[in-house]
Amino acid sequence: MNWFTRIAPGLKKIFTIKPADKKDLWLKCESCEAMIFHKDASDNLFVCTECDYHMKISAKERFRQLLDEGTIKYLDNPETTLDPLKFKDQKRYTDRIKESRNKTKNSDSVVIGQGKIDSFDVTLAVHDFNFMGGSLGMAAGESIIRAIENSLTSNYPFILCSSSGGARMQEGILSLMQMPRTTIMVQSLREKQIPYLVILTNPTTGGVTASYAMLGDIHIAEPDALIGFAGPRVIENTIKQSLPEGFQRSEYLLEHGMVDAVVHRKDLKGTISNLLDLLTKNIKEKSSQNG
Repeated sequence: MNWFTRIAPGLKKIFTIKPADKKDLWLKCESCEAMIFHKDASDNLFVCTECDYHMKISAKERFRQLLDEGTIKYLDNPETTLDPLKFKDQKRYTDRIKESRNKTKNSDSVVIGQGKIDSFDVTLAVHDFNFMGGSLGMAAGESIIRAIENSLTSNYPFILCSSSGGARMQEGILSLMQMPRTTIMVQSLREKQIPYLVILTNPTTGGVTASYAMLGDIHIAEPDALIGFAGPRVIENTIKQSLPEGFQRSEYLLEHGMVDAVVHRKDLKGTISNLLDLLTKNIKEKSSQNG
């Protein structure tokens, strides 16, 4: 061993500077592939500064964007059976849940809470796509039910922000059972005349679309969000035909009467506030007339 070989490890330790984590500094737009400084993306509500593409955001970030600062109060997610079918594919289901929990710091794919939007108290439930694709399982279903129960008890308008690949296959029929269960709870909101607003974000598909995500009093979609039951490729392969341009995107659904409005992320909070003003005023007027 020569003298350089002996001292090289020491030199490397002295002069090597640990690089900053690129994920903390830069984000890559999924649409135009532009590299965006993380702070600039955050200041712009995680909308691409180059092409206006609405990036996927975490459930906690959605809470921060929609609810007034200092009013957020998260609700505990109900405890459910972790792995009812003892499911295993390439990995054990329990390992997948553990990985998602470490990644998102959430107990499951739906985060629930309450807070204020301007002067309006609301209950908010948000899918986090980073947790197993925002999929609907027993825990997510129970969380949505608890959030709706909170609205029923407090008379708070209920707001759902959906971003999901659909039902969670690792829970089989138990996952599909959450569709009618949550649908019944939505009906309870309607019977009590509590407003239910849905924000459809990219993507909202599968069993979530087929149940509570399309049962709101008003449906607002973010621009260019994929919204549907089956994906475009599945449909094309099934019917053996090409689909129209923009099929299942927010603007296409607005044109065909499936959603009520397509709203830019920067205008979401103001739009919801105006809608709550109209909806709650209407309920108060009806109550006073009945009284």
